[in-house]
Amino acid sequence: MVARSERPGVRGRLRRALTLRPGSARPGRTTIALASAVACCLGLVAVVALRTPDEGSAATDSSAASTELLRRTEQEHASRGLARTPSATPSTAPAPTPTAEKAASTKTTPTKKPTPRKPVEPAPVAGLTVAQMNNAKKIVRTGRAMGVPRRALVIAVATAMQESNLYNLASGALPESQNHPNQGLGWDHDSVGLFQQRASMGWGTVAQLMDPAYATRKFLTTLLAVPGWQQMRLTEAAQAVQVSGFPEAYAQHESRATVIVAAIVAPAT
Repeated sequence: MVARSERPGVRGRLRRALTLRPGSARPGRTTIALASAVACCLGLVAVVALRTPDEGSAATDSSAASTELLRRTEQEHASRGLARTPSATPSTAPAPTPTAEKAASTKTTPTKKPTPRKPVEPAPVAGLTVAQMNNAKKIVRTGRAMGVPRRALVIAVATAMQESNLYNLASGALPESQNHPNQGLGWDHDSVGLFQQRASMGWGTVAQLMDPAYATRKFLTTLLAVPGWQQMRLTEAAQAVQVSGFPEAYAQHESRATVIVAAIVAPAT
């Protein structure tokens, strides 16, 4: 090796240059600094020269191998990441429309059924009390269920106003009648109820005649059987059914009976 053989010679020459010979002058600082710099440079040159070609080749090969390993690692990571990436193929299922989403999110509330309206009960009219008005309603509604004309309803109400003052009366002469719901007592023989009909004359049993609905049906059925009753005056039509000792007494109730029937019929139509 040339570099190793030259190293002692260089050092020797430096040592000799710095060695004081007898009788020579002492070297100055500049000479010493220059000699030190030269020694450092020579040492670096020697180190570089000592590096063999094999060692440089090995370092180069190691660097290339590291680069290749890094490249393969990056490729492997990239391939794994690609494998984990979900498919970008769009789904065939249609996306929900805003209207559908809104309909799905909207809660369906059950439809509330309308509450049936109760019929309006008319207040008493024409000077009647509540009890009298309620009895007039029973007469009118029973007649409407039978389908009779309004004129027949007015005749029936006017007749009840004359016979019982629109109260469902029992008879003081017939104790049996007092066992049924009543609104007072009458004293005309065995006459009972709204129309003061008599069980002894074949109008029905006492219990039946004390029922306002039955008594009304009985009166109207008999009235409709009278020939030409529609053309008669009210008092004549009522007398044809009742055969009263006061045939003209019914006429006085016609105007009030008309008002009463109109008040009861109007809310129901």
